[in-house]
Amino acid sequence: MKKFFSVGEAAKAVGMTAETLRHYDRIGLVSPCRTDEWTGYRYYSEQELARLKIVRALKPLDLPLEEIGRMLASADLGETVRFLREAERSADEKIAELNEMKERIARARRFYEGKSSEVRREGFYTQHLAQRTILLSDRPITPTVADLLNYQRHFFAQVGEARDAFAFEDVAGIYRTDKEQRMFAVCTRYAPRQDLRILPEGTYLCADCTQQEREDALHALLAEAKERGFPPPPFTVSIIVLAGVAQWGYRLELPLGAKPAS
Repeated sequence: MKKFFSVGEAAKAVGMTAETLRHYDRIGLVSPCRTDEWTGYRYYSEQELARLKIVRALKPLDLPLEEIGRMLASADLGETVRFLREAERSADEKIAELNEMKERIARARRFYEGKSSEVRREGFYTQHLAQRTILLSDRPITPTVADLLNYQRHFFAQVGEARDAFAFEDVAGIYRTDKEQRMFAVCTRYAPRQDLRILPEGTYLCADCTQQEREDALHALLAEAKERGFPPPPFTVSIIVLAGVAQWGYRLELPLGAKPAS
């Protein structure tokens, strides 16, 4: 005995919604084969379910429903094979796109896994920091999520043929003087260049702040150093501290030079 399925049963069997089946019926893609003359209910046979499963398999490939409909209605086996060969090619392209997307996600995951969670400290505090050599960006950069995920790529591109002479810590920041403000990478290996700067070993006055607070916090840090009797610093540093996928803050660092003789 031939088995028939209601719209709801057919939808469940093929993994679609009843509304999707009704839409396919309205546009003539796959329609129920039987209507009950007393109730008006419409029913699908196993043949229509097979067609719906084919549509469900092809739909993620972004193939037009009109083309899928022509293939389902065709009595030309050669045309069917040509269509399925094209669908196979589209599937390969989709797989390649998904693999590339997966690799991007994996790179982002590895990037964030390498970041330790830092607890924000309130107020001003001092730290003794070792000497660091930094490479300044060759152009002004306003930090964005994309910049932070790929900042080492930018600096390797900047050094060009000398890239084998350079290696960088997984640390980014902003170097600021009266004359310039540049994003930087901290070098672990480097060759002489004009765009290198030395952050000397010594005591630094520091403060943690959000992205939005940076300018105000920097002014407050300079005022605090002046209040403590230190001369104006030759530079300030804002180390970028990630707080989330699209959120970051800063650890502001201001070198404390010798106080003037009293």
